[in-house]
Amino acid sequence: MNEEISQIVDKLTLEEKASLCSGDSWMSTEAIDRLDVPSINVSDGPHGVRIAEKSKVKKENKITTCFPTASAIASSWNRNLVREVGKALGRECRNLGVHVLLAPGINIKRTPLCGRNFEYYSEDPYLSGELGAAFVNGVQSQGVGTSLKHFACNNQETDRMLVSAEVEERPLREIYLAGFKRVVKGERPWTVMCSYNKLNGTYTSEHPYLLTEVLRDEWDFEGLVVSDWGAVNDRLKGLEAGLDLEMPGPSEANDRKIIEAVRSGRIEESVLDRAVERILRLVFKATNCAQEELEGGVDAQAHHELAKKVASESIVLLKNQNGLLPLDENNLSSLAVVGRMAKEPSLEGGGSSEVELSKVDTPLEEIKKTVDDKIQVSYAPGYPKSDRVDEEMAEEALETGKEADVVVLFAGLPRGIESEGYDRENMKLPEIQLELIQKISEVQSNTVVVLNNGSPVSTNAWIGNVPALLEGWLLGQAGGGAIADILFGKVNPSGKLAETFPVSLEDNPSHINFPGENGKVLYGEGLFVGYRYYDEKNIEPQFPFGYGLSYTSFDYSELNLDQKEMDDQEDLTVTVTVKNTGDLAGKETVQLYVGHEDPKLTRPPKELKSFKKVALKPGESKTVEFTLRGRDFSYYDPSREEWVVETGVYDILVGSSSRDIRAKSTFRLKSTRDFEKTLTKDNSLKEWLENEEARKLLKQIFPEGEGDRPEGTSEWMKNLPLKKLTSLSQGKITEEMIEELIESVQN
Repeated sequence: MNEEISQIVDKLTLEEKASLCSGDSWMSTEAIDRLDVPSINVSDGPHGVRIAEKSKVKKENKITTCFPTASAIASSWNRNLVREVGKALGRECRNLGVHVLLAPGINIKRTPLCGRNFEYYSEDPYLSGELGAAFVNGVQSQGVGTSLKHFACNNQETDRMLVSAEVEERPLREIYLAGFKRVVKGERPWTVMCSYNKLNGTYTSEHPYLLTEVLRDEWDFEGLVVSDWGAVNDRLKGLEAGLDLEMPGPSEANDRKIIEAVRSGRIEESVLDRAVERILRLVFKATNCAQEELEGGVDAQAHHELAKKVASESIVLLKNQNGLLPLDENNLSSLAVVGRMAKEPSLEGGGSSEVELSKVDTPLEEIKKTVDDKIQVSYAPGYPKSDRVDEEMAEEALETGKEADVVVLFAGLPRGIESEGYDRENMKLPEIQLELIQKISEVQSNTVVVLNNGSPVSTNAWIGNVPALLEGWLLGQAGGGAIADILFGKVNPSGKLAETFPVSLEDNPSHINFPGENGKVLYGEGLFVGYRYYDEKNIEPQFPFGYGLSYTSFDYSELNLDQKEMDDQEDLTVTVTVKNTGDLAGKETVQLYVGHEDPKLTRPPKELKSFKKVALKPGESKTVEFTLRGRDFSYYDPSREEWVVETGVYDILVGSSSRDIRAKSTFRLKSTRDFEKTLTKDNSLKEWLENEEARKLLKQIFPEGEGDRPEGTSEWMKNLPLKKLTSLSQGKITEEMIEELIESVQN
């Protein structure tokens, strides 16, 4: 294929080459008919195949499923389910004639207010990377490409086309790029999509460090880099930096700039050829895959059932006081369903990921189907679509709730609050909903609140007044049935939060720097994003990362490490026994965190490094096994520009959430590389004293009669650069002595 592509490139005119570097429409690439170069179609994702108005897809074959959004499915902590969703979407793409699905989005949830958080998985890079990899694997197994996005640091919608994300190297590597690295190196997505924003002053669409040095040179990415739609700032700089395809198209003005730059010698034609070759590789790979027969076609009902299964595992039980849930049909005579969202739920957020819905299971209808006339079910909308108070509607809801045995109250964020293009203003539910929750809980002690939202909302004002709370997310077209199954115990909830719910917005580590000013947003929290910050500052969140209750209970025991001392070239096997100690079958997500007891550079108290979801019958025990490798203990050292594994004692922590650690063990890890810092005259005396060899040499140049110095040097002096000793010793320590000392320690 590479030889054929080279032959095509040789036959292309300069004008044709330039034209290939932008699309021929909103959602398709340019064709060159005379050389049999076809056009391919792309489509938005990630929770469904979006058929854009200007798309060239086979609309007569339209079968599209609206799955739960990424924020929901991430709470399943189930790689296999995410992979199955990817496969289903891949099949729907094939059926529609879509060659590349523009998904998944794995940007980190730096703030709860990001308007696009419903499209992203987590605040944690490991979880984001694992789920993103499973999604890419599923889609591409069907012969359809993916576009990993948005590369990188697109963590807000405010000024997204203008703002510069100011991020230091360590958090950039350890938090914001780590998930991308996992997907790129592990699953080889066909394309990567650059983001709109700048990174440290340079647009990501023309960022050579990001698009070439990191993505291609370090991670060995061989696919195509495509712009987000309208993200190109300077097409020539982008081409040189590694941006291959500009979308949408045609972009005739930028095509002409490329032609003129090559003719004038501003850009070598080989640079253009490189981009053209990548585009052609994608086009022919996609069209060759599309020619293969799609066995079995697309089963719309099977995909709907998969969407329900995913939704069921995504719902998180946040509170269940006195075991109010699951509801017992045999001990209830009446149930009040309150809240407009029970009948008109929000299924997805706004923007480019919206999927046209052909089928919707609403919670109200699914609850009625579940009880099947065994229980009297009444309904009151409780609040209008607008934010205006409707006293008559609220009074009706109160009367309905007061007369029932149990109230299930649906509350959440109305359509338009969460969307691509803008951020939320706060974490609050609408005032009319807050008043309704308060009043209902005053007249009905058995109140279950079901939330309908794509990102965290504040609950501290009313959580103490309601005995049960379900996080219902944006669950897609089959979410209503999933909610009914959870409420009545047909499914035991197993969702765990993939992001922290703070008590208040002010607790969030990015709060004082969001959304930035003067065209910049400072990522001042550094490494301490999400639970890392709450752990470091010992702040109690409303609901912690990894949290989620069950209708059963689980016990952890027998945490074992196969080694208590090892080097970074070996693997560490960790096992723990988990037992279902309750009366119902259930699933538990076992989470493994790692902490370093005495790091040389600042590190969070613990970081997620692995997880497994296990299904257990009542009384059943299973041994869960994890394998950790040297890289799982590493951090990025900017002074060396590489990942470092440090010798030291590490904690292995296993639990049910980031704040519910059930077992802990320690072991000693030895680095096989010498990472001692290169000492210079600008290093502090303290740093010199920390190096054993340097400390011995240092003693030789201290004047006689100085007692136990340099170890006995006062603390203020230890913080001085070594070079200051020449002046402070009043000539007893010379510059020549310092230079000889440096030469000795470096040799």
